Amino acid sequence: MLLTDAVDRFLLWLDDERNASPMTLKSYSLDWQDLFAFLEQSEGLDIRTAEVDALDPLVIRRYIYHMHGRQLSKNTVHRHLAAMKSFYKFLSVQRWIRDNPMDLIPLPKREKHLPRFLNVDEMGRVLEQPDLSTEAGCRDQAIMEVLYGCGLRVQELVGLTLSAVSLSSGLTRVMGKGGRERVVPMGSKACEALSRYLEVCKATRRKKNTQALFLNVRGGALTDRAVRDIVKKYCVQAQTKEILSPHGFRHSFATHLLDNGADLRVVQELLGHRKISSTQIYTHVSRSHLRKIYYLAHPRAE
Repeated sequence: MLLTDAVDRFLLWLDDERNASPMTLKSYSLDWQDLFAFLEQSEGLDIRTAEVDALDPLVIRRYIYHMHGRQLSKNTVHRHLAAMKSFYKFLSVQRWIRDNPMDLIPLPKREKHLPRFLNVDEMGRVLEQPDLSTEAGCRDQAIMEVLYGCGLRVQELVGLTLSAVSLSSGLTRVMGKGGRERVVPMGSKACEALSRYLEVCKATRRKKNTQALFLNVRGGALTDRAVRDIVKKYCVQAQTKEILSPHGFRHSFATHLLDNGADLRVVQELLGHRKISSTQIYTHVSRSHLRKIYYLAHPRAE
């Protein structure tokens, strides 16, 4: 089987059967394009005619050295190799290959970074920045209140529809990674900001008759890139120590919950993490907070 055909079938399987997110599909596609470029430029292969068995363990190891030579991060190398492991596992299950070359390739350890977040006062300043006399300002405040109040991923936020949100019950249905749906509570501030925005955007919404919750100025669905620009804009205006991405609002959500005594399992459920280990990184942040309070408060801490 041609390598390019096998990759196309793998990506289609991820989309149809695993319900992978658009970001995952895009990431995997770019990873394979990078590998194809290496095979042509460094291995002298014609990618149009290369078979799946063109990738043996030696070629894969040379590709790993090639990535390290470009000074890619450990996490990037890990992602490339994890995508390849998933690909060859798929081929093995389909019985399109006999030997899996990735069986001999260990995954490198990923680098762990403490999440970037804002303290409660800084977050409050950011949320107060939008100009509520304008439609865009009402929308931007609603976006940030929902990001912070619900701990959503940016893709989950831009995928929200009108029917997914219930202001009366203070709940929203979120479609997370892998097509897993969860129900997340919204605080009063998020509900208030959403209610204000939905009132002022009625004319814009009528132009397109769309079900998307958050709209751009033309009445179309907002993109994740636009949300990133919005969050950055107001962090700069509020002069915060950290200029966050939308994911930083998610980090702040989890950190503030744990700092105020929320159960780790509850935070896991709210974030939509399949594994508790994905949530435990926030306990490191909370431990640093606890140490700070301890050294300030305990008479024998010094």
